[in-house]
Amino acid sequence: MIIIQGFFGLFAILLIAYAFSEARKAILFKPLIIAIFIHAILAIIFLKLPVFKEFFLLLNQLVRALETATTTGTTFVFGYLGGGEAPFEIETGKEGQMFLLAFKALPLVLVMSALSYILYYYRILPAIVKSFSYLLQKTLNVSGSVGLSVAANALIGMVESPLLIKPYLKNMTRGEIFSVMVAGMSTIAGSVMILYANILSTRVPDAMGHILTASVLNVISTLIISMLMIPHQNDLQSEKIKLPKMADSAMDAIVKGTSDGVKLLINIIAMLIVLVALVSLINQGLHFLPEINNQPITLQGILGVIMAPLTFFIGIPYSEILTTGSLMGTKVVLNELIAYIDLLNLPADALQDRSKIIMTYAMCGFANIGSLGIIIGGMTAMSPEKRDEIISLGVKSVFAGVLATCFTAAVVGLII
Repeated sequence: MIIIQGFFGLFAILLIAYAFSEARKAILFKPLIIAIFIHAILAIIFLKLPVFKEFFLLLNQLVRALETATTTGTTFVFGYLGGGEAPFEIETGKEGQMFLLAFKALPLVLVMSALSYILYYYRILPAIVKSFSYLLQKTLNVSGSVGLSVAANALIGMVESPLLIKPYLKNMTRGEIFSVMVAGMSTIAGSVMILYANILSTRVPDAMGHILTASVLNVISTLIISMLMIPHQNDLQSEKIKLPKMADSAMDAIVKGTSDGVKLLINIIAMLIVLVALVSLINQGLHFLPEINNQPITLQGILGVIMAPLTFFIGIPYSEILTTGSLMGTKVVLNELIAYIDLLNLPADALQDRSKIIMTYAMCGFANIGSLGIIIGGMTAMSPEKRDEIISLGVKSVFAGVLATCFTAAVVGLII
């Protein structure tokens, strides 16, 4: 039954993307079929081969090492608020109340931001991105600029990735711009990977491995969904893309990375406060409506009903789709960080272990309303000539981003 549900879900997701296509006659099905095949093979390799399981165990040890290092720094600055020993006795069973998100977990963003700049300066990240880009060009027939930007999204953010191809944006077709935007929506930045893995580690075994796998697979599902919805209609560009210089020295990389990390950290904290407050405000307003089955109507409940069918498509048991639908709704309306925290705070028996893993993949992307403003603002500033086109593709890119992460989740649901 699970296999039938999974294949039905994959077909349904592809059919939805096809139904919203702007040019069905222009769709090139051969590269799409190749992309689906590559996506499935990579998913099997990442999730089933023992060598990759060992690799993911090492990644989880890396997460722990980064967490320990960050805690050392936060303890030095914030004392017990940052994870150090408390100067008073904590009651048994209330240890969790000492976990302060802003002081203990979120500072991981600072460390990862600085680390990513260092890896970029020493040409490690560019080498990985260029290799991935080359494979995308050769197997899926995308242009060099699209391949580079889409591949970069596996490691860097939704604004930084198109920045790598800024000079080429003005000559891109509508379909190519759409693929670049969807890539930003269906992936997460390397600077928050460790944070999300750390949050999920108590509920999802090998969380870092799943987050990293999702980031790679979503690059391919991005092209599958985006090229179904808006095909690339041009001669392939053979331009050689030169990656920009990010820092002049290792110390400069640390300074710039930390500075960018501070901006990101403050933005995350501010957005969390505002979005959680707005949800609370909406729920207080909904309390005036009649209860259903002796339960008050909440925004999470409404979103659960709306998104429930989509989570059924990705392999979630029928008995759990309202819960997972609520998580997906929270992810789209608010953001994936709040959705992951909600997943963490669910009762232990609310979801099967398999469902938790599937939802880890389904929510592993920036596709939400807040990101819409970020990507439109960033890309219109980079290419004012394409302003109207970028704005017109905004909402559609969020929708496609959700479909792309759900496609990956459905494939994973068939394998695990």
